[in-house]
Amino acid sequence: MQLIEVPAKTGYVWFRQGIWLFRRNPLAFLTLFFAYLLAMTLLSSLPVVGGVLPLVLVPGVAVGFMAACRDTVGGKPVFPTILIDGFRSYGNVVTKRLLTLGGAYAIAMMLVLAGSALADGGTLLRLMTLGGSIDTDTLENSNVPFALLASIAFYVPVAMLFWFAPVLVAWHDVPPVKAMFFSVVSCWRNKGAFVVYGALWFSVSIAVSLGLSTLMRALGAGDFALAVLMPALIIVTTMLYCSFYATYRGCFGVQEKQAAELPGAGL
Repeated sequence: MQLIEVPAKTGYVWFRQGIWLFRRNPLAFLTLFFAYLLAMTLLSSLPVVGGVLPLVLVPGVAVGFMAACRDTVGGKPVFPTILIDGFRSYGNVVTKRLLTLGGAYAIAMMLVLAGSALADGGTLLRLMTLGGSIDTDTLENSNVPFALLASIAFYVPVAMLFWFAPVLVAWHDVPPVKAMFFSVVSCWRNKGAFVVYGALWFSVSIAVSLGLSTLMRALGAGDFALAVLMPALIIVTTMLYCSFYATYRGCFGVQEKQAAELPGAGL
């Protein structure tokens, strides 16, 4: 394993490679995404542990999705069971380390939500932890939008800690604390590429949302906009997940047998 520093333009390469990966096997990746959503929804409905357990399992599931990307690049078939690859393929030590990472991630997310309470007095925190709903008038008169912005700001360092940590634990036998350290260092050293990468995906998400909404209203079918918008955003999100593997390849110098087929692989 070696940490590589890449130029800012590499963020565009990661973006393209994520789309390329999705196009290699769209049905498999969409199946994985829906299986993930279903599993997390069922787990979140469990009493007592439902609010925390899905977060604890996120690092392990992340390894499974990365394994799906790796197998796709290698031309291997991908099945939904690969989502639990992190917990079954690397031994008990790795499983315990991934669960340790998951516990740390759950705590970090609770701190992010707690930080959002500084902006809105805890409204968003109550909605996320206790459930319920909020009407439009209450939303307009609250600071929930500011709380969301605060959550995003607080989440950035959390994302840096856990961006590469799960795959470093599973594939490189790195202990959790050291994996989080390497993850932060790699993200920081390549911050220019990540800014470009993040800006591209944000722009695509906004363009898809606004473009489809405007088109549906122009066609007089504004009431059905959500029915069209949700599948489109799911596809964009799945492509984004595929691009996580591209960032790993780029920041740690990973090369597969068919790597030359990836867009920008020669950069």
